[in-house]
Amino acid sequence: MRDKRKAYEEKLDAQLDEWKAQIALLKAKADKGKAEAKIEYYKTIEALQHKQNEAGTKLHELKTAGDEAWEDLKTGAEKAWAEVKTAFHEASSKFK
Repeated sequence: MRDKRKAYEEKLDAQLDEWKAQIALLKAKADKGKAEAKIEYYKTIEALQHKQNEAGTKLHELKTAGDEAWEDLKTGAEKAWAEVKTAFHEASSKFK
């Protein structure tokens, strides 16, 4: 159980790092946009960062949870991850 838990947490850590990099790329694209588009881009980026922060909080809760609570918290973390993935997909379509 311990190894499986650690591997899962490491996978989520890696995903958070990837999202940080993707947000940085979106910011770079937004900076190159026209003034009107920048406002919409930055609203989108802000929403992404908020969802990413929520996912990071869930990951922290997972890492600090006891074994009994871990499975319950995992469900919440998976929901947060799904929300961030959806938000990234939507944002990517706006930035094309």
